[in-house]
Amino acid sequence: MKSTTIITVLAAVLVFAGLFAWGYAGKGGTAASVQNVGGSSAGGLLAASELLYDFGTISMKNGDVSHDFTITNPTSKDIMVPTLVTSCMCTTAFIVEPDGSAKGPFRMPGMGYVPPANELIKAGESRTIRVIYNPNAHGPAGVGRINRFAILTDESGNTLQLEVKAVVTP
Repeated sequence: MKSTTIITVLAAVLVFAGLFAWGYAGKGGTAASVQNVGGSSAGGLLAASELLYDFGTISMKNGDVSHDFTITNPTSKDIMVPTLVTSCMCTTAFIVEPDGSAKGPFRMPGMGYVPPANELIKAGESRTIRVIYNPNAHGPAGVGRINRFAILTDESGNTLQLEVKAVVTP
């Protein structure tokens, strides 16, 4: 082999390895809360009792599955959450109000109208975020492992990601 071919192959391998490492760099465990990412004057902290829920193995024939996440504002200031979106068209989220009514549906941007959440969570208050996953949304190609997210963003740009995962069978 020529030295230029060896150098080219070595460079390609290094680029691939670098991209692989970069892709997994931010994938740590789940924390109980996500802190100030954007410098919020409201304290930048929404807490969740859990950030990940695993449905386990689910069947497409059984239809939608849902899970309720509880988020809390543990700060001494009110936090406005103007947006709630999901990561995929197969996932929908709702904000369940203290009176039991639900706001939404909130979906993936670009897949139809996504209403503004405009949810004020006062100091010490909690909200339920209901995440619904439709295993039939992708058709027969939608089997296998899935990870989907509902992402809340506060008025300062801080985000809180709630994740659901499953193994989908026909």
